Amino acid sequence: MNAGPLIPYILVAAGGAVGALSRFLVYRTVDTSFPWATFIVNIIGCTLASFLMFRFGVNMGDSLRTFLFVGIFGAFTTMSTFSIDTVNLLVGGNFTHAFINIILNCVVCIGGALLGRYLTML
Repeated sequence: MNAGPLIPYILVAAGGAVGALSRFLVYRTVDTSFPWATFIVNIIGCTLASFLMFRFGVNMGDSLRTFLFVGIFGAFTTMSTFSIDTVNLLVGGNFTHAFINIILNCVVCIGGALLGRYLTML
């Protein structure tokens, strides 16, 4: 059996397990009177993912990139992906798309969450 085509899926699953468990540990250790845990995973994830992507990303193999960014950071925080996408747009001089990305992800997604909550009350 050739596991080659399955490798990316295994890497995402393994990285996802690491990211999800890391996020869970933060949530278990942080005060819940304010959503500090969410802020902490977002700032750690954004900072670390950005550092790794911009420092080593070009030299990183596809397997490691998949494990880290899709798996670990994808499960730890989706804010890191959103932030790196936005930084890439800004660095590339595409300010309009960066602004649209910010609006869509911050405003529209919160609107979606409000809609989802509203739908539960019908």
